[in-house]
Amino acid sequence: MLRLTWVQPEDLIGHEIRQAHEDGREPTAIARRWRAAGGREAPERAGASAGPATRYLRQLAEDLLDELADLPSRSAEHEPTCLERIRALCPDWPAATAPRPPARQKSRLHAAWLGRAVGCLLGKPVEKLPLDAIRRLARSAGNWPLHTYFTARGVPPSLLEAHPWNRRSAPTSLAENIDGMPEDDDLNYPLLNLLLLQHHGRAFTTADVAGLWLAELPAGRTFTAERVAYRNLLCGVEPPHTARHRNPFREWIGALIRADVHGWTNPGDPASAAGQAHRDAALTHTANGVYAAMFTAAVIATAAGGTADVHACLRTGLTVVPPRSRLALAVRDAVRLARSHEDFDTVVDELHTRHRALHWVHAVPNTALIAAALTHADGDFTGSVCRAVSGGWDTDSNGATAGSVAALLAGSPTALPERWTAPLKNRLATSVGDFDGTGFDALAHLTHLEAGRP
Repeated sequence: MLRLTWVQPEDLIGHEIRQAHEDGREPTAIARRWRAAGGREAPERAGASAGPATRYLRQLAEDLLDELADLPSRSAEHEPTCLERIRALCPDWPAATAPRPPARQKSRLHAAWLGRAVGCLLGKPVEKLPLDAIRRLARSAGNWPLHTYFTARGVPPSLLEAHPWNRRSAPTSLAENIDGMPEDDDLNYPLLNLLLLQHHGRAFTTADVAGLWLAELPAGRTFTAERVAYRNLLCGVEPPHTARHRNPFREWIGALIRADVHGWTNPGDPASAAGQAHRDAALTHTANGVYAAMFTAAVIATAAGGTADVHACLRTGLTVVPPRSRLALAVRDAVRLARSHEDFDTVVDELHTRHRALHWVHAVPNTALIAAALTHADGDFTGSVCRAVSGGWDTDSNGATAGSVAALLAGSPTALPERWTAPLKNRLATSVGDFDGTGFDALAHLTHLEAGRP
């Protein structure tokens, strides 16, 4: 039986009830009606429940999703989605400047592509696993604190049975199996955004993003907010309503993982990078989901400028985020924690306690973890990717973003340890465009061309 994930109304309603609690709406009465009718809670880690709902429950879920959307939000005033309102709330919004590519920019971009791939690959086998399982699997292989790719060698069979690797990733992402960079949405989206700039330039619109997706992105390669928005497009819903219509994942991590190219192509210009990230994110996300993308793009643009350390990059990232938003509060808190504790496991435990009510793919805790990892590692490449992945939650996405930032700061592919980059074999797999099998050096060249376009 086919159970299409991330779009069934009976599975979305539980997530929307949780989202309503988070953004200051009052869903208690609606949640009570759903439970009284026999409705189930949202699946904790899967994208769909085990079996379909009755026709009655499905219709009720659709009706309640629309009722939830109409509830007023207490956070709307200090968590807007409109770019003009976001800028009005940010007193230190950076001045837009012409991109300032530093010397050897192509080499830096080559490092960034590699760093993104390395961090993603490191996190892939343990995606969806709970934090304790990640720690136990790594310790059993003598890889804790984490310092290299995960392996099944030396791991007791009983532990693997209790905590199996991510089934889709283990055949390509454990150390003994790596043969180039396997396909992953954390690399597919940067490739799509490279195409976006090639086709439409810096002045692209959110509608341009939508059109490119329909032309180049297989629907089966989308997840959570992206899959809902894709469905909405096919049903005739236009952007930016695609981000809101029955989309309870609109504050999850999907827009963040699309932000790198916007930063890479605006070196030293975080304002323009954040603006591009906003137009991209608006297709699928709102509020904190959009802020996560803007924050990431601004951090990367600052790192790509070649003059700032990781701490200045993170501070700049916060200048494009409304200061009273949940994301800004979480990032500032995470940076304080990272500066206060020598043991990063303590930082992670605190973050998991503080964000225990949020889904493991939500943008707020994952962005906080990325900021904490980069801060605690002082921007060191190995330290950053390993801390980001060892912190759990969306491990491959967090590793990818931390790897992109830290590799830019490292400055060149040769500055990245060979144990990380050699298994990639300068080759990635993808279903996007004609990029399958492309080398990271070629991607750096193409990105460099877009960075130099007016």
